[in-house]
Amino acid sequence: MNRQTVKPAPGLTLVAVPIGAARDITLHALDVLREADVLAAEDTRSLRRLMEIHGIPVGDRPLISYHDHNGDAARPRLLKAMEAGQSVAYASEAGTPLIADPGYDLARAAREAGHGVTAAPGASAVITALSLAGLPTDRFLFGGFLPNQTKARRDALAELGTVPATLVFYESPKRLGKFLTDAAEVLGAGREAAVCRELTKKFEEVKRGTLQELAQAIADQPVKGEIVVLIGRKGIEEVSEKFVIDALERERGAGASVKDAATTVAQETGWPRRNVYQLALSLDRD
Repeated sequence: MNRQTVKPAPGLTLVAVPIGAARDITLHALDVLREADVLAAEDTRSLRRLMEIHGIPVGDRPLISYHDHNGDAARPRLLKAMEAGQSVAYASEAGTPLIADPGYDLARAAREAGHGVTAAPGASAVITALSLAGLPTDRFLFGGFLPNQTKARRDALAELGTVPATLVFYESPKRLGKFLTDAAEVLGAGREAAVCRELTKKFEEVKRGTLQELAQAIADQPVKGEIVVLIGRKGIEEVSEKFVIDALERERGAGASVKDAATTVAQETGWPRRNVYQLALSLDRD
């Protein structure tokens, strides 16, 4: 029995493609790639190969390269196609568009021009890594790629390190050792972390341990492939009571109520809100 497909609406559809295994693509995404009037991709070779695997011909449709280095030149052509009432499908090299991906400017320009923007969701290295890392997933922050320069990278880590959430980063295998060493020194050697490599591929690997242990492991045995680094949130025991008291006094001094101050400080420090609230009450009584 043949499955009916629906032609994408005019405008832009952001198509999530696999991060490794070619079968990790949705039927919706395949429909869009099969029926779109115009195809655009961060890597046209990767998209063409994926479509060949799934038996979808490009045919005489335009297949336009769109990446960081040619976006300003390619974007007008894609917008012109949308203005003519055509459907445009854009795919990242791997994973979900706009996640550390050049498609952001294209989607923004399409919206500003009044065109519809929708998505065919699917694989994402961020979500896959969170599922496998064994770290808390109730709250996370995606930090993308941090700067190449050591000082800028350390400054970024220091800024994000107090966020009460699991931190997720992309990193290249060549810089991974330096990243982990800097993270251990800035955030604490004993902070829990995980390195996820080649997710959904043949050599998929997840290494767990402290930042210091992982930095040493990478130093002893460098890795290859696509990397996602996850760092656990700052533990309650790492935030002293004095730090919490100073934060409460700052919030109260700025005019916040006891309740609002406790909520803000609990979010900043990772302390349970009830504990912070009780401490705030005791400070008010004193």
